[in-house]
Amino acid sequence: MTDRVIGVLGGMGPLASAHFMVRLTLLTPAERDQDHIPAILWSDPRIPDRIAALHGQGPDPLPWLLRAIDGLKQAGCGAVAIPCNTVHAWFDRLAGSASLPILHIVDAAAEDLRRSGISGGRIGLVATGATLATRLYQERLGAQGWEIIEPDPAQMQRLVTPAIAAVKANRVADAYAPFAETVNSLASRGAAAVVLGCTEIPIALQSGPRLDVPVIDTIDGLARAAIGWVRGVD
Repeated sequence: MTDRVIGVLGGMGPLASAHFMVRLTLLTPAERDQDHIPAILWSDPRIPDRIAALHGQGPDPLPWLLRAIDGLKQAGCGAVAIPCNTVHAWFDRLAGSASLPILHIVDAAAEDLRRSGISGGRIGLVATGATLATRLYQERLGAQGWEIIEPDPAQMQRLVTPAIAAVKANRVADAYAPFAETVNSLASRGAAAVVLGCTEIPIALQSGPRLDVPVIDTIDGLARAAIGWVRGVD
């Protein structure tokens, strides 16, 4: 039993948040209900679009995010996990203003890379165009010794962006083939593993055959980080 409760700030998108809760449960070593992780999900799809905001074409989601974190604190949570990669472009501003500590999804991905035996070298990254443009992963993982390669602009336009949209529209099976093609292309360019830097991607890839190259699922990585925090091993 533990007094620690993890808050999950979701709705970006709703399916990714629900999938995170499933993975949080399945990754927890447990024999009975009481062994599982106390967690509260705040899933609010009304949070303004992060990609539009980064392009200066929509409202700032920061006030909505801070309101959600305050709500999670009032509900008894002691830390927050956010199963959305793009929103981590606001991480520094959130960390400076939020009423709770926030687990960082890129740090969770780095830990999973090391857990997989990949402590350096070339790795691939698939993410939204906005996440790639912020260089969230490139700088944070690059500083830890990894060389990051990305899909080229044509692949982003033809494969990645439409596939992410398909998952958000609940057309999960339609997204498998374009994501698989993208991951395999990065592997052919020398990536020892591919980080799935958008939480819609692992949902799609689990709907088809397992890929030959190792993939780092940021939903699973963040779930493991949340489990570690609740169990006091952060």
